[in-house]
Amino acid sequence: MPRQIIMATLLPAPPERLFDMYLDPAAHAAITGAPVMIAPSPGAPFHAFNGFLTGTILHVEPKRLIVQTWRSVNFPADALDSVLVLSFWRQEGGGRIELVHVNVPVEDFAGVSNGWEQYYWAPWRAALAAGPAA
Repeated sequence: MPRQIIMATLLPAPPERLFDMYLDPAAHAAITGAPVMIAPSPGAPFHAFNGFLTGTILHVEPKRLIVQTWRSVNFPADALDSVLVLSFWRQEGGGRIELVHVNVPVEDFAGVSNGWEQYYWAPWRAALAAGPAA
């Protein structure tokens, strides 16, 4: 049975900047260290980590909310795409990203759950600490 991931992280930048960084291909690639295709409009395709992750942008509320389908190559062939919801909030010390990731196949649940910290939150903190180039 598919599972859901609910988590949040605080990053040292305003939420508007975090939102822009996620949807900007160059900034997103600087965070993750891998090429990405992403755009801030519904219907836009999403590819990251050399096609390891794929999806489609479903909805964007500028500077506040991103909804996308999301699929890992580790998902079973018969698994439905998962849905990722990222919301961006102002919080003391920077911006808070709240993540709800639903319909994650149990076969890849641990990898996806741990992957958010390993491949996104930790590198994003490092990119922000490195300065304005990110």
